[in-house]
Amino acid sequence: MTSPTASSRSPRRPAWAGRNYTLLTAAAVVTGLGSHGALVAAAFAVIETGGDGGDVGLVAAARTLPLVLFLLIGGAVADRLPRHRVMVAANVLNCLSQAAFAALVLTGEPRLWHMMLLAALGGTGQAFFGPAAEGMLMSSVEGEHAGRAFAVFRMAMQGAVLGGAALGGAMVAAIGPGWVLAADAAAFALAGALRAFLDVGHIPPRAPGGGLIADLRDGWQEFAGRPWLWGIVVQFSVANAVVAAADAVYGPLVARDHLGGAGPWGLALAAFGAGTVAGALLMTRWKPRRLLLAGTLCVFPLALPSAALAVPVPIGVLFGVMFIAGATVEVFGVSWMTALHQEIPEHKLSRVSAYDWFGSVALVPLATAAAGPAEEAFGRTAALWGCAGLVVLVTAAVLCVPDVRNLRRRTTPVARGGTECASADAERPVGGLG
Repeated sequence: MTSPTASSRSPRRPAWAGRNYTLLTAAAVVTGLGSHGALVAAAFAVIETGGDGGDVGLVAAARTLPLVLFLLIGGAVADRLPRHRVMVAANVLNCLSQAAFAALVLTGEPRLWHMMLLAALGGTGQAFFGPAAEGMLMSSVEGEHAGRAFAVFRMAMQGAVLGGAALGGAMVAAIGPGWVLAADAAAFALAGALRAFLDVGHIPPRAPGGGLIADLRDGWQEFAGRPWLWGIVVQFSVANAVVAAADAVYGPLVARDHLGGAGPWGLALAAFGAGTVAGALLMTRWKPRRLLLAGTLCVFPLALPSAALAVPVPIGVLFGVMFIAGATVEVFGVSWMTALHQEIPEHKLSRVSAYDWFGSVALVPLATAAAGPAEEAFGRTAALWGCAGLVVLVTAAVLCVPDVRNLRRRTTPVARGGTECASADAERPVGGLG
């Protein structure tokens, strides 16, 4: 029997880290470990079958294209059905597609269309998972604690990215990409099992709407009526596209030609992950009053990795550049989530998140598919400098939006009135979770 003294010394979760929040964080760590190793594995699976930069870009584009096509539907579905069921179903699809990808790589020489098809299935799962997950996370914390909760969540998630990228690169170099893809499939299975235990019983049922089209229209009105929201989404539609091209296509090729292959490139991605952990740690303490101004200023260093690959710099310098970019962009990430939580009604979070995701990834398939032809037309160095320049240009442009400069942090969400939906965790005492 545990003594009262020992019990009183046992670690307790913070008051804001309820059951749902804890499960969501644990599941995000599991999938982060698997998925970011799998990104390295997928690129080198293509390269090891004789593929070039264009083939790597096609597989990356095949994953992102269905993400773009189905995101808006996924957001409307997630606001209409229990979000945890949408998340589990998406995890099952991701598990099966990655298991099939691994089997092809391990048992024979996969064809390019095989890899593109399985990547597309994974992207479809992500299209339904992303908006549901973001809405579920935001409904699991209260406004007063939102900034710190999101920072801790992202710190845990980015720590998994750090470990996953480094471990994935090492495993690809040691035993090949097939086993890394198999580990990712197992990670999706475990994460889905954790998410099946999420509690949505304390979130009031959504009122029946006028159908899927009406839900999409309602989400669009919420999105388009906020200049700070659509302005930053447009910014990241360009920034994410060129960063994806640099990381998914040019990075592995530069690593093969100048840095020593998959292992060093995996460590470079891990350095970015380490930076995001540091940035999230900073945001557990720092609460900038002008959320989006501080966050947007911290997007400028996201141009540095593309510039470093263009030179290319020595591997040690690349590690430092990736760390700085990761740390600063994470300041934006936490600020952005806090602003959404503060300004968007809970019952519309998944739909608005879907428009956010849609805009943010809409150009990624085009950029990754065009990366190979751009390299042939302009050269890899010029293409990478172009990526860096576009990040700087669109980030400077979005600072011209007054709401981006002036939106201020509030202690309580302003958009929770009327049809307010309570946090599932807020209504259940932490001590009763057993």
